[in-house]
Amino acid sequence: MLITSAKFEISNSNVAKCPATERHEYAFIGRSNVGKSSLINMLTGKKKLAMTSASPGKTTLINHFLINGSWYIVDLPGYGYARRSKADREKLQRIIEDYILERAQMTSLFVLVDSRLEPQKIDLEFMEWLGENAVPFSIIFTKVDKLSKGAAVANVESYKKQLLKQWEELPPIFVTSSETGQGREEILDYIDEMNNLPVLTTFDSQQ
Repeated sequence: MLITSAKFEISNSNVAKCPATERHEYAFIGRSNVGKSSLINMLTGKKKLAMTSASPGKTTLINHFLINGSWYIVDLPGYGYARRSKADREKLQRIIEDYILERAQMTSLFVLVDSRLEPQKIDLEFMEWLGENAVPFSIIFTKVDKLSKGAAVANVESYKKQLLKQWEELPPIFVTSSETGQGREEILDYIDEMNNLPVLTTFDSQQ
């Protein structure tokens, strides 16, 4: 897929105020500082489309970016940032859960995982919650350029084994680097394929 245009459209904290369209939406989420903004910028070819920061936990709203005038990338707040107050963490959790469970236009959720780390409990629990709610999702391993090729492969395989303890089948998995562009073509091809499907009005679990 060729990205010819990518522009910011709207930020908000209320899923009811998201764009009233029937366009496909692909949401990106992960623990704070997993490289979400950098990945979105790499995918779109726009270095400053999504704001990046050395400080984790900067994304606190639902951010819509219109791609090629026909579908959206949605940048969701990160989860698991312990230095926030309890009230702030609960507010962000509500924003995240309301979007994921109520936004019918969300065709797929991309869950970002730092490839340098062992499987994290918070990520595994979040994916389990997605499964319990029949939410379609994929996994994107980030920052593989920070590892040797062998170490990256070993970490991804370790994660797969951990997931298969709970899942009969693995979701789509992508391995990426925002620095080198690795994984960009595979993710955009996947989105292009999904764009050919009709936009659902409800999740399958609600039909």
